[in-house]
Amino acid sequence: MAAIIQVKPITDVPQHLSASAQPQDPAFFQNPYPFYAQQHAGHPAFFWKEYGHWCFSDFRSVSALLRDKRFGREILHVATREEIGLPEPKPHVADFDLTEKHSLLNLEPPDHTRLRTLVNRAFVSRQVEQLRPRIRQLANEMIDRFEGEESVDLIKAFAAPIPAIVIAEMIGLSAEMAPQLLNWSNRMVTMYMYNVSRETELDANQAAADFMAYLRSVIAERRKAPREDLLSHMLTTDRDGDVLSDEEVMSTAILLLNAGHEATVHTTGNGVKSILESGLDPQSLFATPEQAEKTVEECLRFDAPLHLFTRYALMDTEVDGISLRKGDVIGLMLGAANRDPARFANAGTFDPFRTDGANVSFGAGIHFCIGAPLARIELQESMGVLFQRLPKLKIVETPRYGNVYHFHGLERLMVGWR
Repeated sequence: MAAIIQVKPITDVPQHLSASAQPQDPAFFQNPYPFYAQQHAGHPAFFWKEYGHWCFSDFRSVSALLRDKRFGREILHVATREEIGLPEPKPHVADFDLTEKHSLLNLEPPDHTRLRTLVNRAFVSRQVEQLRPRIRQLANEMIDRFEGEESVDLIKAFAAPIPAIVIAEMIGLSAEMAPQLLNWSNRMVTMYMYNVSRETELDANQAAADFMAYLRSVIAERRKAPREDLLSHMLTTDRDGDVLSDEEVMSTAILLLNAGHEATVHTTGNGVKSILESGLDPQSLFATPEQAEKTVEECLRFDAPLHLFTRYALMDTEVDGISLRKGDVIGLMLGAANRDPARFANAGTFDPFRTDGANVSFGAGIHFCIGAPLARIELQESMGVLFQRLPKLKIVETPRYGNVYHFHGLERLMVGWR
């Protein structure tokens, strides 16, 4: 299921609870925060006309609904397609759908519990802490490559390759494959765009097919000669006679690769932009481990890498007086929740010294981002090295966000340091 969609039209929505914003309007996706502020000032729970479903923009509701077991990422374990009016899968995206079939992001218990338990130990804090020296090494290597230039696109030259290499190496793939992995990933995530075109679907499906073909060859090699990596662990672990199929291993590896760099790339770009535009001394923000941690958390809050995450209602229910039917979609607005003035003082101000810091950028509940500890360490170390090596870093071209509203990240970030 490429993206969660509202299939049964919702009618009789009071006008004052409806809101309109075109996700592909540049004025909106370049800066959605004025729209969020309108919702906070009026009705944080509102019906988004373009998406055709209810959305929640306040921190309290989003945080609670992420943990609410009345809602889930999949629906067909409790309802038939006919029952909720869900259309049949599109044949031309069959390969993409196969990568999603066993995705941790979409599964619900007990399947989710089974898969997550297997891979979780690779991402716990004590494991990823050991990667700090490697992340610093990679950050320095990337800067070495472009330091002699006048300017550079920081997304392409720094933000994107580091997390891609780190997650590839963890899984057990060659660092040299990182550019190709990024290509496949970037093409696949376009499936989450609003009103996606058939041409985009075909391209994303081809990327998924190529990604799986590559992984099948690597999986065949690992079955013959296991190594000390996550891929071999997934292939060889036997839990009471229960082993993962190749399809399950591929889905998990693709999710870890795609999600394992997507949020980190966006937060690096968005975070560097926020820091440089704040007028604060960047080096001081990473002067100690404690301050580096606070700075990264504020980057995650202030300009989140993911702005909309959806859930299905698994039963007829009610939230804040809103009646929902089984199969209805709700939108949890992570980027808006992080700017909720009812939760944060001066919510629209970048303040890495704030004492009320928190965010829902990695989600919550059973689908809390499994790679969050790794992402936080990558951000602390890579940005720390960046501002240490290039203390005069400055933006030299107006940054522009990509036209993928859900994934709020810069297309490029041109910087100089002379």
